[in-house]
Amino acid sequence: MRDMSDKFVVIMAGGKGERFWPQSRLARPKQLLPIVGDKAMITQTVERLPKDIPAENVFVITNIEQRDAVLEVCPQLLPERVIGEPIGRDTAAAVALATLLVKRESPDATFAMLPADAAIHDAENFAKVIDACFAAAATSSVIATVGISPTHPATGYGYIHRGSTQEADKGMPVYSVKRFVEKPDFETAEAYLASGEYLWNAGMFLWSVSTIEGLIREFTPDLYEQVQGIEADLDSGMGLAASMGEHYPKLEKISVDYAILEKAPHVVCLAATFDWDDVGEWTALERHFPQDDSGNTLRGDVFVENAGNNIVCADEGHTISLLGVDDLIVVQTPDATLICKKDQTQNIKTLVKRIGESRPDLM
Repeated sequence: MRDMSDKFVVIMAGGKGERFWPQSRLARPKQLLPIVGDKAMITQTVERLPKDIPAENVFVITNIEQRDAVLEVCPQLLPERVIGEPIGRDTAAAVALATLLVKRESPDATFAMLPADAAIHDAENFAKVIDACFAAAATSSVIATVGISPTHPATGYGYIHRGSTQEADKGMPVYSVKRFVEKPDFETAEAYLASGEYLWNAGMFLWSVSTIEGLIREFTPDLYEQVQGIEADLDSGMGLAASMGEHYPKLEKISVDYAILEKAPHVVCLAATFDWDDVGEWTALERHFPQDDSGNTLRGDVFVENAGNNIVCADEGHTISLLGVDDLIVVQTPDATLICKKDQTQNIKTLVKRIGESRPDLM
């Protein structure tokens, strides 16, 4: 049995800052902003980690443009543990790199891969669930993941099809996982909700070094070979940044879901007993801030008249006034303003890409 105290956390903090433009930018995307709460999302993530995990056991994998900003909002992190990728290669590459980094610290460790930008207010129950996942992953060669009990037929989340209850860790039931499924259409999501067998995929995964390294070797041999090259470079005295600069452009850009999770033979799931929101787009603000009598969510110096169900964010020192309009998102910053219908939020990324072609200074 592995040493239960040998636990690490790796936080994935990439992203291009598109969905919350114009507040978010490439150098300061959502996780570096106080979208929900009064601290940056990644700061909240670090602060809610289980207290028995020391600072030296916490890594952050971000991109090189955001590394300094991560250290700025999370001064409790060790600078050498905040890793800037030279180029984005999706989550499979981040997992493979994380496995190498943790293995070099402790080959027998168990570690969690967590997103940087989930909104979770119940830190106590979050820590309990993560602790139970650590126990499951440390005592057998499984991937342990966290599922969120769905409250509505969401089409913006991936789902976990859970199977039978296997055992209990830390007093919490552990379910087998039949499969991971991608974002469904509305009718399929309704069927998932009605069945009671599906959970939202929170993107939290825990495994031992040996378990995930074996799966990387089996299912993504090219990725494994490149990461072995990074390890050889480090053994020879080359710096991590220099080695990543050589090997990262050669990595396949693929998510860990497609590359490994959907193929892994032994996956278990614990159902979250804490609140959760991935805060995926501007409409998420309605779930975290109060509305006025007309359903408006207002942040900053905002005035509305005969206007309802709007989301408005005014920058400090600027006033926004709405008259006779409904169902809008209005976000103002010193150099850019977004105005869109609430049902168009899924197209913001497309708009931002077009803007970036002409005005890269706004990215």
